[in-house]
Amino acid sequence: MRIEPLGEGVEVCVSDRHHFSTDTILLADFARIKNGERVVELGTGCGTIPLLMIKNNSPKEICAIEIQDDAVDLLQESLRRNLLNGIENAALIHPIRGDIRNVRELLPAGSADLVVCNPPYKLSGSGIENPDDGKKTARHEVKCTLDDVCAAANWLLRFSGRLVICQRPERLTDLLGTMRAYDLEPKRLRMVQGRIDKPPKLVLIEAKRGAKHGYMEVQPALIVEDENGFTPEMRSIYGSYKDGYDE
Repeated sequence: MRIEPLGEGVEVCVSDRHHFSTDTILLADFARIKNGERVVELGTGCGTIPLLMIKNNSPKEICAIEIQDDAVDLLQESLRRNLLNGIENAALIHPIRGDIRNVRELLPAGSADLVVCNPPYKLSGSGIENPDDGKKTARHEVKCTLDDVCAAANWLLRFSGRLVICQRPERLTDLLGTMRAYDLEPKRLRMVQGRIDKPPKLVLIEAKRGAKHGYMEVQPALIVEDENGFTPEMRSIYGSYKDGYDE
């Protein structure tokens, strides 16, 4: 285990198996959490997104669901350390050991204003699967498919509540179709490019439960780097986190 600073005095405990990347930081920023919201993260891992969300916001609560025991242990240790360090909002985060496929046994229907998920990007059986069970679970859809995520979000979200998710651009068609199948209408989309002359490597999407089909805001692409390193927008997103980043 090692400690990573997230800025504003907030820290997260990570390990070789459970850590975070640029995608995590971008998803937390794209979610636009509002004060007083009830938030659920599906597959929280070591809990980086909930910890980022409490830095400058005061949600009602954040329920962080995770199936892997060692990841939950890391989050609980992070909460203990942050509370000892005077980060009072850490008390708003509630780890839940559980499987999102059994979400109806974990949390009430319509109990969330915002659901967030950084899901596995690869289909089960595609590419080379990591022999480490924890890393395979994080990267391949062995225990969490897009259907599982959208079904859980449909159960958890109040009417007009938001699901915010990231995925690889090549899975965009799968994601949009699955969202609509579970009454989650895509309303905001943004591509992420490493550099302005490179193809997108990530897509960020917000969908609303029960919203009418129709207009979706497609935002300008977020460019990560230019000839000077991080672009000004990326520096703003990273804020007081750190100068470098982990892809």
